[in-house]
Amino acid sequence: MLLCRVSVVRQTLAKWGWRSQRGNGLLHRALSLSSSRCHGVSSREGSAQPAKPAIAQGLYRETVLLPRTEFPMKLTGQKLLDRELEIQQECGFADLYSWQRERKVKKEFCLHDGPPYANGDPHVGHALNKILKDIRNRFEMLRGRQVHYIPGWDCHGLPIELKALGEVGTSSLSPLQIRQKAQAFAEGAIARQKAAFQRWGVMADWNQCYYTYDGAYEAAQLKVFQEMHSKGFIYQDYKPVFWSPSSRTALAEAELEYNPEHVSRAIYVTFPLITMPPQIASEAANLESVSLLVWTTQPWTIHANQAVCYMPNAQYSVVKRANTSHLLLVATERTVNVAELLGTELESVSTFMGSQLEGGICKHPTIPDKKVPLLPANHVTMAKGTGLVHTAPAHGMEDYSVASQFKLSVECVVDEDGKFTEQAGPELQNLYVMREGTEKVISMLKECGALVKEEQCVHSYPYDWRTKQPVVIRPSKQWFINMVSLKDKAKEALQKVSVLPESARGSLLAMLDRRTYWCISRQRSWGVPIPVFYHRDTGEALINKHTISHIAKLFKEKGSNCWWELPIATLLPVEVLKKSKAGPVTDYVLGEDVLDIWFDSGASWAAVLEESDSRADAYVEGKDQIGGWFQSSLLTSVAVRNKAPYKSLVVHGFAVSEKGEKMSKSLGNVVDPDAVINGGKDPSMPAYGADVLRWWVAESNIFSEVQIGPAALNSARDSISKLRNTLRFLLGNLWGFDPRVQAVDPKEMHYIDQYMLHLLHEYSIKVTDAYSEFDASRVIRVLQAFITKDLSSFYFSIIKDRLYCDPKDSLGRRSCQTVLEEILDGVTRSIAPILPHLAEEVYLHAPGHDKGETLFKSGWIKSSSVWRRPGLEEAVEGACAIRDSFLSSIPGKNVAQYDLTITIEPGLLFELMESLQEEPTSTSSQLAELMMVARVNLTSEVPRDLPPDALLSHGTFLINLEGGVIREESAYNIAVVPTSAAQCPRCRRFTAKSADCLCLRCQTVVSQAH
Repeated sequence: MLLCRVSVVRQTLAKWGWRSQRGNGLLHRALSLSSSRCHGVSSREGSAQPAKPAIAQGLYRETVLLPRTEFPMKLTGQKLLDRELEIQQECGFADLYSWQRERKVKKEFCLHDGPPYANGDPHVGHALNKILKDIRNRFEMLRGRQVHYIPGWDCHGLPIELKALGEVGTSSLSPLQIRQKAQAFAEGAIARQKAAFQRWGVMADWNQCYYTYDGAYEAAQLKVFQEMHSKGFIYQDYKPVFWSPSSRTALAEAELEYNPEHVSRAIYVTFPLITMPPQIASEAANLESVSLLVWTTQPWTIHANQAVCYMPNAQYSVVKRANTSHLLLVATERTVNVAELLGTELESVSTFMGSQLEGGICKHPTIPDKKVPLLPANHVTMAKGTGLVHTAPAHGMEDYSVASQFKLSVECVVDEDGKFTEQAGPELQNLYVMREGTEKVISMLKECGALVKEEQCVHSYPYDWRTKQPVVIRPSKQWFINMVSLKDKAKEALQKVSVLPESARGSLLAMLDRRTYWCISRQRSWGVPIPVFYHRDTGEALINKHTISHIAKLFKEKGSNCWWELPIATLLPVEVLKKSKAGPVTDYVLGEDVLDIWFDSGASWAAVLEESDSRADAYVEGKDQIGGWFQSSLLTSVAVRNKAPYKSLVVHGFAVSEKGEKMSKSLGNVVDPDAVINGGKDPSMPAYGADVLRWWVAESNIFSEVQIGPAALNSARDSISKLRNTLRFLLGNLWGFDPRVQAVDPKEMHYIDQYMLHLLHEYSIKVTDAYSEFDASRVIRVLQAFITKDLSSFYFSIIKDRLYCDPKDSLGRRSCQTVLEEILDGVTRSIAPILPHLAEEVYLHAPGHDKGETLFKSGWIKSSSVWRRPGLEEAVEGACAIRDSFLSSIPGKNVAQYDLTITIEPGLLFELMESLQEEPTSTSSQLAELMMVARVNLTSEVPRDLPPDALLSHGTFLINLEGGVIREESAYNIAVVPTSAAQCPRCRRFTAKSADCLCLRCQTVVSQAH
């Protein structure tokens, strides 16, 4: 049976083309690699001393081929900064994007840049976002795709307007003057941010960016507006909106920040029941003076009350307060809480379903003769309050829905400054509703006996994200996008989009669900004017495809300032009036509102993706854009084109301090990216350079909050330093080697060298997959594992003797150099998207290419599938398993001082080991090199003459070939004895006859040298 098995194996090996060293064939077929059995050696290899020719003395020093390179071991401080700038200049960073756009390639990769806001200096959030995008873009360019990436800036909006105006205010300036100052401010911020992005090494054509204040961009935006208006998605209405008294404009939900520590004066108020609901009139005949108990956190809205709402399917109770005849109507479910709140017992007098309250009418507590109906509503909950909801349609979104359903009046008694109007009455007029207005309303409720209880309520409340002041809800005539049908279309389109992380999809859908309508008009000057004209007498809006198209054409030619610069007769010419079937131009005035900046940026796909595919491959932004740019882009694109503007979304976290805190100047934990690169005033912030900043981004788990500080930056610097030393080792051993003429064919290489090509191929696959999945942190983990386990702890320690002490042009040394050059090239290309400065610096010193050639113009890792050698894998890994057993038997000892006898019964494992050692005993075989010992004896029977002090051990190795067709678990025995040979004074191996004599290999090398 054994002879039969060996015969089959030999036939298989011959088929694979295995080069036999004793007439037996073996294994060269490409299967997947798992090198776990081969590694883990380093931890037990502490005393294993590879040849260190640096200690060779006297005559032999000059004959040892020590590493040589001009690549510096370390760059710090100003030298590092100067070198990065030199690399950018010498390697054409500024022209790289334009160069790759001119290449003729089949595939394009489009990453659409979400516009950062042009209202300040660059910060680490910018760095996280821009570098993350650049890593992917550089990878795609390296692997042969044409990258479409146009950086842009969001330039309109209140923050820029306020910063530009400073102390001046708006009262003394015309809209054009305001716009002039705002644009100048935005341009200054853009210049500073752009310079930072370039310093970080972000690849783009920085002379061809997009700006939302550019005329061509504004024209594209108005085209989107026109399409949406024509389809009925855009309309004008008078309804409640989030209104910011501090900035005197309407806000979209994406412009709100919710303050969880907001304190409101919550009140419990009675509404006397004056008309009993018909369905309970008979059973409540004996009930007199029943009042509905209502809870609200916004007392100022009581004056605008139009109804009290109940939950139809909930149970309600009339309860009596102890020691009084006072009857209250509350939800049965809330009676215990109400009793506790009032500090009294409540006796249930009667119960009934909410649906039976229909037709009941209450008296308004502060407005004489005003009647308030009881109405059913789905938004009533039992989580807080009394189960009865005060309803003021002018000041609540859900309240407004009730008003629309039951035709209630929507009376607004609050002006744009957040103060009560004259309609609120002389007692309240001009009082700010959130402060003194609330105080006065509570006082009025006390006076009329309607106030039952007041308490402080800490809850989440919307604030203006710019001014950090609370907003109010008030009705206003605004322009809206109808979300009813659009929302469902957007959710459907989103199902076809890949989302990273997938958990973010739920947040996107939830935010779409919550959005009932989108207010897109703003009462400011710095923005894109809504192209609408109003009739002087009727106030009716004139807006259609003819008026919008004409304005878009003017904006493209002259920019949107022309809305204020040109006479109305030019903005609304006779031919447009005729097409619109409108009266003379003198009947009309210009609209004064501008578009929401989320509509500005949300239309960027229309302005930027024209030359690309109609959909970007990816949008990559922070998680705050789930309710912002991601959503506004989706809604506008779906409305116009019935599809999302992106194929995938990547949602990353925010940059935070090392303690996980939000960065703020008051806490003193802000990390300035300029200080990271160039050094800060604080000694804890030395000059790290751009690559450290990029490594920090790549190494981070971008899908959570990303911490930055001295510890993270020092760790990144140390990691790059270790990588740099590895690259320097590779460069040093390639001095004078030209792979174009001196490379060894893989088939002629030593097996361990072939095996390293096998590992390099697997490494390249893992790295490519990680980059493709926006997982740069996995790239770094794979890189570090490859360097630590496969190179430093394994291959480098084994090959030093061959590299330094073999003849310069020997096959073994050139074989090794060929692999080192492939490793250098593969590792350098693999890190290039993350560390472009270091990669190009290495490439300038690397052999095998012409002067002036740059890495980024020469492509991705050039690994070959022919490097995948599974039979070879089994041979080397089998030897590594034996080495593991050997090292375990001599812990803490110098392996070079031992002879090793390996005994394996005839079979597949024996043939594999034979392929690594031709002779029964050898000091120079590939097996001896791999074991790093003085001599290896390979035998099929345990020798009888083993000395008594021999250390014996054994183990097994499972061989798995042909996808499991050939499986064989083979046993081996090893015997370890101290060598009787002397240490060679040149190579330091224990292979010489005497201490003053060179070993045979070194004798040959030295004699040839002389």
